[in-house]
Amino acid sequence: MTSSKLRSRPRRAGAQVSVRVLHAVLGGATGIVWLVLPGMTTRTDVPVAITRPTATAASGTSDVSDAPGASGVSTPAAATSEDGTSTADLVLPLVAVGAAGALAGYGYLRRVRRARTRTTPGGGATPSPHAETGVPDEQVRAALVAADNRVRAARDELGFVRELFGPEAVAPFTGALREAETELAAAFRMRQRHDDGVPRDAAARRQARAGIVGRCAEAVRRLDAAADGFRRLRGLERGVGGALGVAEARFRELTGRTAAAEAVLDDVRAAYAVTASASVVGYVEQAKDRLVFATVRLNQARQADDSGRPGEAARHLRAAEGAVAQAAVLVGAVERTAAELREAAGLVPAALTDAEARLAPLRDTAGPGDETSAPLLHTDAVLSSVRRELTSDRPPDPLGMLRRITNATSTTSATSTSASATSASATSASATSASATSASRAASGRADGPTDPVPAGGRPEASPKLPPGAGRPGAPPDLSSEPSSGPEPAGVAGVVGRLVARSATAAADDFVATHRGAVGAAPRTRLAEARRLLAAGDDPGADALALEARALAEQDVRIRGNPYAAPPSAPDAARPAPTAGTAGAVLGGILPADDPENADPAGFAGRPPPTPPE
Repeated sequence: MTSSKLRSRPRRAGAQVSVRVLHAVLGGATGIVWLVLPGMTTRTDVPVAITRPTATAASGTSDVSDAPGASGVSTPAAATSEDGTSTADLVLPLVAVGAAGALAGYGYLRRVRRARTRTTPGGGATPSPHAETGVPDEQVRAALVAADNRVRAARDELGFVRELFGPEAVAPFTGALREAETELAAAFRMRQRHDDGVPRDAAARRQARAGIVGRCAEAVRRLDAAADGFRRLRGLERGVGGALGVAEARFRELTGRTAAAEAVLDDVRAAYAVTASASVVGYVEQAKDRLVFATVRLNQARQADDSGRPGEAARHLRAAEGAVAQAAVLVGAVERTAAELREAAGLVPAALTDAEARLAPLRDTAGPGDETSAPLLHTDAVLSSVRRELTSDRPPDPLGMLRRITNATSTTSATSTSASATSASATSASATSASATSASRAASGRADGPTDPVPAGGRPEASPKLPPGAGRPGAPPDLSSEPSSGPEPAGVAGVVGRLVARSATAAADDFVATHRGAVGAAPRTRLAEARRLLAAGDDPGADALALEARALAEQDVRIRGNPYAAPPSAPDAARPAPTAGTAGAVLGGILPADDPENADPAGFAGRPPPTPPE
């Protein structure tokens, strides 16, 4: 068996080992050559004698150097020269061997370092603790909040400009806003999937977070690209006369609507339960607060414009426009809730009848221990409770009733559908087994003699096709060949589900829009997903996510509170007195909390306010 280390070794490791072996062989061969070379080049002939005058002995005999064959060199001198030559010949082989060893060591160190830093499959080393972790999640949430604030403020400001110049003049800016909304919706969709745990791989999740930040930056860039043209169209630096007239006209209209909305809310509280108007509690007071702020800023804008300070006038005007737009959202929420409650009150009896008609076939087919028996009992209890509330003297909550009816009926229908699918799978498996048994019997009949009647054609008669589950006790009726007893999507159930989901989504959107200075990324993400599901026709999913978004947004406001910190009460001549309603403007995200009196408000071309901490 191959060891795990060999299996996990990269394919290039074999080539690297071969190169290192080749280097070592070449180095060894070079050393051997250098060692052998001096012996191969040593001369073997007799050297020529060197004659030099020498002193003769006193005995008168001739010197030994004169003898034939003498070398003329003394023995100690020759040995010394021979030793010096051998030492010089060993230097180069040793250098070659050292170089080969250095190359082999360098290759080994490179392989070890590459194995430690490997990121592809096959590397056995763990990643470094200081490796890049991608975009922090706090940065992702802050980017979503900032982009959503910018898009919402741009939408509010564009409404005033459209009213002044007409839809054709603002068509390019409407397109830019639509593109920014598309990018932001994609970012929220990616964030929702990220919160749901998709993808699961750590590297893919880092990439998803980077993509979310990129989408948010692209949404802001689309608005920034059109900001200069938007400023030129408004021309507030030349004067705020026309724009101020539009804002004042809308302000006067909202003043009358706010008084009427207060009366409408009183009627709702008298006619329905407390829970029916819980989503708009305090909205009239908040609308009045925004209008008070708008009154002060509109006056300041007119005074600055008359005094020749167009920059200051434009800043006050845009702040007033943001307050007027949020007052319209608050008043509209009260009016819409009253209309939805009236519509829901008229639909409750029809919803009860429709629910009974949809559950009747399930009651006929459900057995005592069936899977659908428990959901049916729960749905019956819910329907009975709604009937008692209708006949009692207590004020009802029509939207709450419709939501309870829809949820209970949907749960029972889903359980029945799941049980039917399981039964159909079992029937298909049994039919397959029966076919196999018949085939084996037919083969046995051909071998031992026919056991079943066979027609003259030589083939058994095909049994007539039956609907899935036909002939089985307790099987659901076939709904493919006969009209369904339940309503179509446009019937009562569809109308009720759409009304409930639309109401919850609009209520969550209104709350986020008017409290966005303290609302974080999580409720905005759930709200965006609820809007997507509502557009896709998934009313139950949209309703559930919208309720979750509203609950998370209210939790953010309770925990964080108003980000505005009022200046100290001591008089300070250098600091102007805060405008009435400034706290509400900061909570609504119209002005930043750090310097609400002098900072530019949020808008299409203005800088967005600082995002709330996550």
